[in-house]
Amino acid sequence: MQDIQSPPDVIFSIPANAPIPSDDGACEHLENMLMPDVSLWSTDDQKINLSRLSGWNVIFCYPMTGRPGVSIPEGWIQIPGAAGCTPQACSYRDNHTELKRSGVGVYGISTQTSEAQKEASNRLGLPYPLLSDANFSFSLALKLPLLEVGNFKLIKRLTFILKDGMIKKCFYPVFPPEKNVVEVLAWLSENQA
Repeated sequence: MQDIQSPPDVIFSIPANAPIPSDDGACEHLENMLMPDVSLWSTDDQKINLSRLSGWNVIFCYPMTGRPGVSIPEGWIQIPGAAGCTPQACSYRDNHTELKRSGVGVYGISTQTSEAQKEASNRLGLPYPLLSDANFSFSLALKLPLLEVGNFKLIKRLTFILKDGMIKKCFYPVFPPEKNVVEVLAWLSENQA
C-alpha cells in the first residue's frame, strides 16, 4: 500500500470536491435494535458497554482520524464519506456542553487502536470518550457497514441516538460530517421527551 502525506488542511476540513456518499441500505436494520452486550476500551482507560447505558446517548462511528505527520491511505479523499473524521469529532466537542445540559452522553467509535484514539482525543481536546472496536466485536454484532482501504478495515460513518441502550435513530450516510451534530440536536429537540 502506498501512502500519501496528509496535507495540514485536510485534517481539519473536507475538500470541496469530496464525493458524497449514497445510502446503500446497509443500516436499514438498525433502528429499534438493542446495543450488543460488548465492552469496548475507551480513551479514559475504562471498558464501556453501550448496552448498559441509561438515558439518551449519541454514538458516532467514524472511519479514522487523521494524524499530523502520519500518511493517510492513498485515495482516501476520493472515497465517498471517508474524509471528515476530525471535523466531525470537533463538532461534537464544540456542542458537548449543549448535549450534556440536555442529559445526552456522547461517544465516538472507530476501529483504530486505543493508543491512536488517545492521541486524537488529547490533541483535539475531546471532552467525551472515544471507543476502540479494533477487534470488530461491536461492528460485527450490529452488522455495521465497513470499508476496506489498503490494509485497513474501517467502519463507515454513521450515528446512533440511543435511549436506554436501544437505537432510536440511525443517521446514515452522514454528510457533511461536521453538520451531523446539528441533525442530532434537531432530532433530539423533537423527540427527547
